[in-house]
Amino acid sequence: MRTITVVDYGIVNLGNVVRGFECVGARVDVSVDPDTVRQAELLVLPGVGAFAAGMAELASRNLDSAVIEAVEAGTPLLGICLGMQMLMEHSEENGKYDGLGIISGDVTAIPSDGVNVNGQRKVPHIGWNALELPPTRDSWQRSCLANAEYGEFCYFVHSYMATPSDPSRVLAQCEYDGLAICAAVIQENVTGLQFHPERSGPEGLKILAEFAKS
Repeated sequence: MRTITVVDYGIVNLGNVVRGFECVGARVDVSVDPDTVRQAELLVLPGVGAFAAGMAELASRNLDSAVIEAVEAGTPLLGICLGMQMLMEHSEENGKYDGLGIISGDVTAIPSDGVNVNGQRKVPHIGWNALELPPTRDSWQRSCLANAEYGEFCYFVHSYMATPSDPSRVLAQCEYDGLAICAAVIQENVTGLQFHPERSGPEGLKILAEFAKS
């Protein structure tokens, strides 16, 4: 099994991610060094908090360019939560900010006009939700979701959602109060998960194990 390099840019909850991968037998290296990121065998970009702060911290450590160069070299990359959103071109969270631009698309606020009894959708989206196939895909084969069951529940906590420009980049979706939300994206060697596999119990561990075999 190859070593997984987890990118540390100062505002991420590394403990759960590292423990999740270690629980499935993976070797994990947490790094703030751009050269280590460029040379990684497998790369994980976790994240919590605001988009602008995350991008600023990546840039201040020269980790933004290092991640892009690793992806261009063919390194498998897994973005988790904010880490997935930063893969996109732009975010409208508290302004308009550029992302890594690895996947074409934007991050926008989850609309609060829902279909529940009060006519409002609760934001942020917090809790367990079922992963489903989007209309553009017929399976999760050849992805880290390959061993996941359709309808399995994973843990979400977010107020903004990513929308790829190309719908075929959507790997999984979930329904939240009548709204289809992109739960995972994929593009060649890059995968992003809006949910937290490291907080999703045995189902999440299966996903981390599959990525560790990339």
